Amino acid sequence: MRTKIESVETILWDKWLILKIICEDGTIGIGEGGVHGWQKPTKTAIDTMGEYLIGKDPYLIEHHYQFLYRSSHFMGSVIQGALSAIDIALWDIKGKKLDLPIYELLSGKTRDKVRCYMHISGKKTEELVRDAREKVDLGFTAIRFTPYSEDFYLYKSLSEWTNDAYERIYSVIDEVGKDVDICVEIHRQMNPAESVSLAKKIKDFDIFFYEDPMLPDSPSVMKQIKDQSGLPIATGERFTSIYDFQNLLELNATDYIRPDLCLASGISGCKKISAMAEAKHIKVIPHNPLSPISTAACVQLDASIPNFALQEYTGESEYPKNKLLTNPLKLENGYLIVPEGPGLGINLNYESLNNIPENPKVLDTPIGFDGSVKDR
Repeated sequence: MRTKIESVETILWDKWLILKIICEDGTIGIGEGGVHGWQKPTKTAIDTMGEYLIGKDPYLIEHHYQFLYRSSHFMGSVIQGALSAIDIALWDIKGKKLDLPIYELLSGKTRDKVRCYMHISGKKTEELVRDAREKVDLGFTAIRFTPYSEDFYLYKSLSEWTNDAYERIYSVIDEVGKDVDICVEIHRQMNPAESVSLAKKIKDFDIFFYEDPMLPDSPSVMKQIKDQSGLPIATGERFTSIYDFQNLLELNATDYIRPDLCLASGISGCKKISAMAEAKHIKVIPHNPLSPISTAACVQLDASIPNFALQEYTGESEYPKNKLLTNPLKLENGYLIVPEGPGLGINLNYESLNNIPENPKVLDTPIGFDGSVKDR
């Protein structure tokens, strides 16, 4: 039996923005907004949109997205983060009402488990190598890291920067062996010439992907990096719509796309983006820096698309992430098991929502050796 939306509730929980859409029959849909570091303005956007949603049919997911998306002349990441959270929560409601996982409502399951890559870190090379060994011993067959010091902005020369990166990548591969996929994250901290220089230095390593080698503001320049570097490019985590990805794909400027379900129009938008990539024989590696709600949404998409490659996973066994759900997703040997429960397949621990306060991200960016502003 159909129901209507009764209320919309936003919760600033630790570093994340959680959304609850509550229906008249008691069904609760869970979502998350993904403008990392800008949760408060995203909360305001959702609260404003909530006035429209109250009294509406939660099944009309695409209609509500179109209305809210096109009701203003101006778009942007905060608006899209809000719309993404709403989209995910409405899919969760529909799945719960029909007693089906979201992937069954999309196109059915294409896989039973989702291969993940895990972040590794370490200020010193030996710390990075030790972390890599620990993650591989846990069963992960793919690891990702930024291959230079976190104090990269203090390097005095490009040679110092790229030599450090080379040594760290070499040391990790030497430790874990060639059967582990190595994902290198530049995090937009190099300009195109610098990224190409590093790529040529590490071209003999078997790199799975070379991520965000520049700011994502010029797909045509990204295409040049792709052609000159000789490494598989992955990008897209900052994109907010199907149109951003369309430009990237039309120019053949990437080898993998990285849509963020909590930013790029939710499950609906990222399903469309994945289909666009499929037509180009390009695989999908969803971006996932947020809470276990984001992870659960990603897994529903991963399960439903044929061109899935890898899932970003940042670990959910530590506080406070381990307090958010009563039934966390199962991780086995580096794979997340696709849940069979309705909707997102997860349930919130409502007690934790009240006991864990907001912990807002500090907005900053590094200042270089010469006093100039660098990209975080």
